[in-house]
Amino acid sequence: MKISFNINFHTVWGQVLHVIGSIPELGSWNVSVAQPMQYAGEGNWNLEIELPDEEISFEYRYFMSSNEKLIFEEWQKNHHFSGCGVESSYFLHDYWQNRPQNQAYYSSAFIKSFFAPPCNKFERVIKSNKKIIIKVLAPHIGRNQSLCISGNQEELGNWDTHELLVMACDHFPEWNIEFDADKLTYPIEYKFCIINNNDKDVVRWENGDNRILNLPPLKKNETGIISGLQFREYQANWKCAGLVIPVFSLRSESSFGIGDFGDLKKMLDWVRLTSQKIIQILPINDTTKTHTPQDSYPYNAISIYALHPLYLNLEKMGTLNNISRNKYYKQIQVELNNQDSVDYESVDRYKWEYFHEIFSQEREKIQLSPEFQLFFEENKEWLIPYAAYSYLREKNKTCDFHQWKDFSKFEKSKIEKLCSTQSSHYKEIAIYYYLQFHLHKQMSEVRDYAYSNGIVLKGDIPIGISRTSVEAWTSPYYYNMDKQAGAPPDDFSVNGQNWGFPTYNWDVMENDDYSWWKKRFRKMSDYFDAYRIDHILGFFRIWEIPEKSVQGLLGYFNPSLPFSMQEIENAGLDFNVERFTTPHINEIFISRLFGEYTSEVKDVFLERSSSHHFALKKRFDNQRKIESYFHDKNDEKSHIIKEGLYSIVNEVLFIEDHQKIHHYHPRIAASTSFIYSELKNSDKYAFDYLYWNYFYQRHNEFWKEQAYKRLIPLISCTDMLVCGEDLGMIPHSVPEVMNKLQILSLEIERMPKKSNVKFTDLKQIPYHSVCTTSTHDMSTIRGWWLEDREKIQLYYNQVLQREGDAPPDCPAEICEQIIRNHLDSPSMLTIIPLQDWLSIDDRLRKTDCESERINIPANTNHYWRYRMHLTIEKLLDAEKLNDSIREMIEKSGRNE
Repeated sequence: MKISFNINFHTVWGQVLHVIGSIPELGSWNVSVAQPMQYAGEGNWNLEIELPDEEISFEYRYFMSSNEKLIFEEWQKNHHFSGCGVESSYFLHDYWQNRPQNQAYYSSAFIKSFFAPPCNKFERVIKSNKKIIIKVLAPHIGRNQSLCISGNQEELGNWDTHELLVMACDHFPEWNIEFDADKLTYPIEYKFCIINNNDKDVVRWENGDNRILNLPPLKKNETGIISGLQFREYQANWKCAGLVIPVFSLRSESSFGIGDFGDLKKMLDWVRLTSQKIIQILPINDTTKTHTPQDSYPYNAISIYALHPLYLNLEKMGTLNNISRNKYYKQIQVELNNQDSVDYESVDRYKWEYFHEIFSQEREKIQLSPEFQLFFEENKEWLIPYAAYSYLREKNKTCDFHQWKDFSKFEKSKIEKLCSTQSSHYKEIAIYYYLQFHLHKQMSEVRDYAYSNGIVLKGDIPIGISRTSVEAWTSPYYYNMDKQAGAPPDDFSVNGQNWGFPTYNWDVMENDDYSWWKKRFRKMSDYFDAYRIDHILGFFRIWEIPEKSVQGLLGYFNPSLPFSMQEIENAGLDFNVERFTTPHINEIFISRLFGEYTSEVKDVFLERSSSHHFALKKRFDNQRKIESYFHDKNDEKSHIIKEGLYSIVNEVLFIEDHQKIHHYHPRIAASTSFIYSELKNSDKYAFDYLYWNYFYQRHNEFWKEQAYKRLIPLISCTDMLVCGEDLGMIPHSVPEVMNKLQILSLEIERMPKKSNVKFTDLKQIPYHSVCTTSTHDMSTIRGWWLEDREKIQLYYNQVLQREGDAPPDCPAEICEQIIRNHLDSPSMLTIIPLQDWLSIDDRLRKTDCESERINIPANTNHYWRYRMHLTIEKLLDAEKLNDSIREMIEKSGRNE
């Protein structure tokens, strides 16, 4: 069988087009052995290959190289070929596939849920030894609509709308139609349109000029295939509304003190009932480290693959044969469900009791089942290390693998021996296989139920990993274990945030083609069709903090371009390394910090470093030592002294780069420091210039390059819809990169991205965005109303256009107006927290709005325990609320 690849693509001298595909003859997706094409003039490129005369299917795409390096490739949607090779040949006439105007419509979120595949399976069969097949991608078509073609000759209906030819759709969103090549004359002019299946009326024609096709004459038994076309239409504005809630916050009559995957399935019924189309949850990976409330932090997972055992619905796992034990757990269930919030420690203890009992009862039956064996075989690459880690954590009573003696360093052979079925520890290890199998089953059931209801599940990918996680144990070379990730000071935390995660070693990750990230994304696509990239700014640069620091003020961006001493001096600053990089303070500053405790602080913590200045004594020269000293001291005096000592540690203008000697980063928020206030005016001016240049100009192109290099291969490895959390100190290049890659931005009214603006103008936010009233790191609408009276008054008068004084509390009618404004925005997705949906009904909303807050970022030890106060069953019966939400969504045009 002969296949001829043909494409028209204009290049310059030295550039070469290649075909790469899923079969060995096309390199099996290996760029280094991809087939180069031959240039035939006037932009035409071709390549011929011979394949065995048998039925075959494969995918392929084109890319361009220069100096044997890939420099440009088609958009991620591959061309598909299927053919039977018995005495036949194929002429593939392809069009280069550019990124479509609405790439989101081609994501699995749309083609599996939002735009459900059309019911029309019409196929036109042509009996001819010369065929033309035309393929086109067209996702934005309703369930009861079809794509048609019409053209300038009889075989194409002569542009008669009563003679439109309906196309087949075997693999949505690709449509195709066959023609007898002998009945066509060139040039062919044609166009696509969409019709209603019921009355055959045209809904809309594609925009633009008529398409023109010229092909060379086909030979006997040759088929010409036209591929790479996209239905052309003006900027569409399909929109929907949805819900965001953590799984642990769900509550139903069958819960066990915490939300679970059974509750998530039930919540889909409420989402459907209220005309919402998407539900977003927080990360659901296992965070078990200590079996205490510290494990409640969902962004500090011990595995990027394993799901959290606490999200298992016990009833779906099976019933214990012991009747008295069943009664015991039913009683515990009642007690836990009666609590207002999650009692993490109790839930963990009792659920694990149940896990051990049901595992002991069901283990042999489950492990012999073909379903379990298939799951184990498909997931053993991560499942075995995870189970070994979990077993060793319990055995050693610590998640710090450095204390695991013979297993402190991961050795594959040792782990395989430990986890073998012949091992005396196998039963203790196998329980983790068993639990992950059930988690996979239950979450897959939720996914399938969401598909059947046209609802999209949106997940969350944390930016970091725990420094005592499975991945840190098995592959430490991917991380900078001596650094911590965080965020510079922002609206969430005035001292910056320290998340404690190690930062990524991007050079190592790049060298293996980001396989770590790709595996992570692909695993997520098992359950989700959309995802939120937590802190997407981390793919441009991360705020990197020394391992011994507690706060985020002594961090700097990585990668970055620190200043050399020469650059600093050229800016006009009389640079003194000792003076500007080592904390020094005087008597006045000490008195201001410590007040009545000044003399005590001098005696215990400070030493005179010069005639006018003091510095911290060496044993207190970093934040970790200060934190350790005051660990058990919670009185007001200790708090004042501790915060004062932190301020001294931060008394520097520059931080030296840990890789480049004699290169320096301006310290974030340095203009608020005592040392800055002591500068002469000319030095202040010079420092201000360096500061502005470093944080707002110097890195724009550099960070843009980093982001493209990292994000393109990652978002292309699955078909999921990509959303990015782009809050905080946003580099100038971020909107450009997200717009080009069509990653949906996050837009929040009370967190404007424009400077000198109090509130985001919801009418002006981009279409490719997610609009929300708040996030898990923020207060709810009602909580926000209580935070800043002056700001709320401005919002009440200017944004809500209401006269007079703002009410002290936010009544239901104002909450409803705020949500309506968000629904009326241009954003593709408006996703509202459950707490804010409930706020529009005075009878249903919780009295204490402060208890509805999920997280306080400034508190690194925050207990994540919010739980909805109504059961999902009662929510389904709340007719007034549900009718209101449906009306709001339908009126906003988000129920297409």
